[in-house]
Amino acid sequence: MTKTNARPQSLRVATENLLTGALPERELARHGDCIAAYQREFDYLCRTLRRLGIAPSDLEDVVHDVFVVVHRRWADYDASFPLRPWLFGIAFRVASAHRKRSKREVLAASVGVDVEDLAPHPDQVVAVEQARALVLAALERIPLPRRAVLVMHDLDGAAMHDIASALSIPLFTAYSRLRKAREELEASVARLRKGFS
Repeated sequence: MTKTNARPQSLRVATENLLTGALPERELARHGDCIAAYQREFDYLCRTLRRLGIAPSDLEDVVHDVFVVVHRRWADYDASFPLRPWLFGIAFRVASAHRKRSKREVLAASVGVDVEDLAPHPDQVVAVEQARALVLAALERIPLPRRAVLVMHDLDGAAMHDIASALSIPLFTAYSRLRKAREELEASVARLRKGFS
C-alpha cells in the first residue's frame, strides 16, 4: 500500500489551534497527545482498516472517521493500557459501520508492491503479489467479528485480554473467535489456491 501523506483537515485545524495557543491550557495537553497519536498511528490504522476489508478507494475517508472518533473519545482513553488495541476497537466499529452503510460487497484488491522493496527478480515480485492477494481474499471471507480478533492477535501481536477489552467481548469469546477464524482462514486459503491453480 502506498503511504498517504494527506492529513484530514479537522486535525490540521486542531494542530494550528494547538500551535497558536487558541485552546485553553487544560486542553492543550489532551489535544497534543491526540495529535501525536494521530501522527504516530496513521499508517498502522491504514493497514488495519485495509485488513478489515476497507477498499483502498475508501481508506483515507475511513481513517479520517476513525480519528474523529478518537479525538472525540480521547478523554476516555486510559494511558495505563496499550494504545493500539484501543485504536483497533474504534477502527473495528467504524469499519463495521462503514460496511453496513455502503451495503456493497468489498472485493479483495491486490496490493501494489514496490519492486525496489523486493528482490529484483520478476517471478518473486509476482509470487509476493499473489500471496498478498490470496491472504486478503481469504481474510475477506471471514466474518468481520472473527477477522478482527485474528488480525489483532496474529498480525498485530495484541494480547488476548487487550483484544477482548477493545472489542467489548468476553475473553473466552475472543479465544473462540480466534480459533474459528484461523480454521476459516486455512480453509479459505486452500479453496482459493485450488481456484488459482
